[in-house]
Amino acid sequence: MELKDLITIDSDILGGQPVFKGTRVPVETLFDHLEAGVSLKVFLDDFPTVTKEQAITTLEIANKLMTSKNIAKLYEIAA
Repeated sequence: MELKDLITIDSDILGGQPVFKGTRVPVETLFDHLEAGVSLKVFLDDFPTVTKEQAITTLEIANKLMTSKNIAKLYEIAA
């Protein structure tokens, strides 16, 4: 699954906040739920418009970004 098939950023949808494609569910909501100790299954039950594949692929991408040897470059961009 490519990023363009996973996430939508559109100023007409939640003010341009990244959402799972085909939904109005912010990607941030997945991380907020997991941080609060909510299981992936419960998240998917709470947001049935998000597919398991979308959620897992998002987590895989986040893992690759956060474990990249070039992570320091991300901090430079954000600064």
